[in-house]
Amino acid sequence: MKREWNSVKRLGLGVALAALVGAGGLWSVRAADPQPLYRVSRDAVVNEAALRAAIDPLFDDNDMGDTRALLVMRDGQVIAERYAPGFGPDTKLLSWSIAKSVTAVLVGLMVSDGRLALDAPVPVDAWRQPGDPRGRITLRQLLTMTSGLDHVEDGDPLPAGDTVRMLFADGAQDMSGFAEAKPLAHAPGSTFSYSTGSTMILTDLMTRMLTNSDDPDARRRAMQMFIDGRLKAPGQLPSLTPEYDAAGTMIGGSILHMTARDYGRFGELLRRHGRSPTGHQILPEKWIDIMTTPSARNPAYGAHLWLNRESSESALMPGQAPTSLFGCVGHNGQYILVSPSQRLTVVRIGMSPHKEQRVAVKTALARLIGLFPG
Repeated sequence: MKREWNSVKRLGLGVALAALVGAGGLWSVRAADPQPLYRVSRDAVVNEAALRAAIDPLFDDNDMGDTRALLVMRDGQVIAERYAPGFGPDTKLLSWSIAKSVTAVLVGLMVSDGRLALDAPVPVDAWRQPGDPRGRITLRQLLTMTSGLDHVEDGDPLPAGDTVRMLFADGAQDMSGFAEAKPLAHAPGSTFSYSTGSTMILTDLMTRMLTNSDDPDARRRAMQMFIDGRLKAPGQLPSLTPEYDAAGTMIGGSILHMTARDYGRFGELLRRHGRSPTGHQILPEKWIDIMTTPSARNPAYGAHLWLNRESSESALMPGQAPTSLFGCVGHNGQYILVSPSQRLTVVRIGMSPHKEQRVAVKTALARLIGLFPG
């Protein structure tokens, strides 16, 4: 929600993060409590009572944190959705790192246009000095979180981490500049290290492919026109609202907003291998294959997309859901889960600040997904 992000900027650092923690037809609607919305399709492949029994714990169990929206789509149709009080189908919800997967789709569009090359060194001015080892970093390495750049995603304490510094403190005026200034900690391609900084470098790179201007307004306009024309309109994602930093760079690693239904449509774009709801090929099928291919340094991660594979660094639920399942995952329990074999997309947006809460949420989501035939 825009209101939520504005509050973050006013509060700052640890205080801000703590605040964030803190009708007929085919539908069966709870008439006694029409608000907030909760409806389940009567003709879904799964029994209505079973669906409700799987959905309800995500909202009623305090051990799971705060679920704000839950959406289930099968074959592109919404068959169940529920919202917490104060939220609804028109509420724009904060993405956190779900934004990374949206950024990856935009990168894929630029690769398909020939503006960027997947295995070529990325043209970052700060890395062009002769002998700078960062000059070898490729687009693929940024996408698979193997750039080797020194970035501490989660600090101890949290405000000491590079991500919080970049989003809310000394790096906030020019987030990509903050990320691009980091030295190498490992040889490019040698180590998986999840980094919001890598995504900010990608968003800056895309912006510079669209305009030579350093004017923040010009940079915002150029990127927004690209998003609107190539993803928002053809993908039927009317609520897609990116945020930009003071330098005019889209905060593509952490901060965009969509309704739950549009998060679902974005998941469907991935499930349908880049095709829009009308069947138009927005993104090459090959790019979805790239996003869903396990990377060399972490089998549970593709190109800015989490895969349901066994790994010491996994964000999904291997062993509890199909291996083919993949997902966009955001800070403290935001999920778009896509199961191609079940023709299924599930969205959960909420806040689960504790690890045990997120484990419980993932177990509940796996139980929900398991109701559907493969």
